[in-house]
Amino acid sequence: MSKHLTHTKDLSKEEILRIFSYAKEYLDEKKRDDLKGKLIINIFFENSTRTRSSFEIAALRLSADVVNLDVARSSTAKGETLFDTAANLDAMGPDAIVVRHNRAGVPKILSKYVNCSIINAGDGAHQHPTQGLLDLFTLLQKWGSLEGKTIAIVGDIRNSRVANSDIELFTRFGAKVILVGPPQFLPKTHLPTTHNLKEAIDQADAVISLRTQTERHANATFASLNDYATNFKITKDLIKDKDIIIMHPGPVHRNIDISDEVLEDERCLVLTQVKNGVAVRAGILKHLIG
Repeated sequence: MSKHLTHTKDLSKEEILRIFSYAKEYLDEKKRDDLKGKLIINIFFENSTRTRSSFEIAALRLSADVVNLDVARSSTAKGETLFDTAANLDAMGPDAIVVRHNRAGVPKILSKYVNCSIINAGDGAHQHPTQGLLDLFTLLQKWGSLEGKTIAIVGDIRNSRVANSDIELFTRFGAKVILVGPPQFLPKTHLPTTHNLKEAIDQADAVISLRTQTERHANATFASLNDYATNFKITKDLIKDKDIIIMHPGPVHRNIDISDEVLEDERCLVLTQVKNGVAVRAGILKHLIG
């Protein structure tokens, strides 16, 4: 039976640490034959730069073959159902299908219709498990353990699949999570919340900033993104010389989510996340189909 990754809960803590052990090896960016003869198909129904590219690079570095389905030119544009598309691709014998979709739950549903592994590359505002795993990997790389650490997640948390994955993983590994944002961006939760960014930064060992998910808003929530930035942009004045980690899953709205000055600060690990993303996704592929 094929293994799937549609939610962070699909993996035990032991499996996550096994994936991370592979990822540590793959950080050297050397070409390997670990997945030689394997076939990966990427189907992205939403735009992506980092996730799609890093899956493709990860697969190629492990010597897998990769097919990127051009959704705009596929039969889905002619009315073929998503399930028929998946079933037809599965009939071609791939070892894994990486799927991103704007509807929550699609990867989980597809996993019941195919024989290969399904990997969720983001489904609506539900989950982004591979981003959550690379965020966790980046923090463990820096600290060794999340026990006793406080992580503030800032921004449009209600609409963020990244936040959902990060929260589940960070709390499972022992961190305290604080959610920060305007009232309309905060979900109903048992976690501590605040509208005061400075207050959260004063408590935090790491801050993860999120993009405002305007495409998921039924109505305008701010007159402009600059209005949002007035209270929730991470600036040098806020972090000062504090021993803190700044992260963001991308794409970053410069000088809205994080100031240019902070993006250039050595405490900002945005590009480290991108580098780690290739290694972690390679580790995921190795674990699921290797």
